[in-house]
Amino acid sequence: MDAMSLYLPVILLAYSACFLGLMSPGPNILAVMGTSMSVDRKSGMALAMGVATGSFCWAVITASGLSALIIAYGSALLVIKILGGLYLLWLAYKSFRSAFSSHDIEAKALGDVDHSLRHYFARGFIVQMTNPKAAFSWIAIIALGMGTGAPLWVAAAIVAGTTLLSIGMHAIYAIAFSTPPMIRTYAKGRRWIQGAMGTFFSIAGIKLLTTRVS
Repeated sequence: MDAMSLYLPVILLAYSACFLGLMSPGPNILAVMGTSMSVDRKSGMALAMGVATGSFCWAVITASGLSALIIAYGSALLVIKILGGLYLLWLAYKSFRSAFSSHDIEAKALGDVDHSLRHYFARGFIVQMTNPKAAFSWIAIIALGMGTGAPLWVAAAIVAGTTLLSIGMHAIYAIAFSTPPMIRTYAKGRRWIQGAMGTFFSIAGIKLLTTRVS
């Protein structure tokens, strides 16, 4: 079996985890939605690109750090997989809880006086880089695709693919949610989306916890 066939399934699994995570509106995504709605689309887009840039930095930091750790200490992969698997199960719990909740999403703009695009970009970047949950998310995502003997190109492929997903999804949120009807449309399908994400995160978490470290 060639290297591409060997690592492609886990790379795609990492992409799927990233995509579904972006489908679940957290504080950063809600800020992008709210800014697009209450300020304008350009400001929402600037904020979205700041958040996406922060995501790229977290991905690079996590991938390079985990790769170096695995190379130096192969046994560290077991700890990383346990932490990543437990975090995915926590995300599954939160998704299922949200699916059964009657509370709709609330998109709010950031309370800023400076409305320059540069300011919104910087604000999105800072908010993402100072978010501790982002670190755990990227540990889980990278861990899904990394193994003891995984070459560096696997980490690079995960970083590149998840970065494109982050840019694309945040841009879509900024553009689509510049009109209030989109919030209502998303809210109608919220429970199905959260339920599907809960199922995926459960499967991915169990897979990460039960996969034998080679």
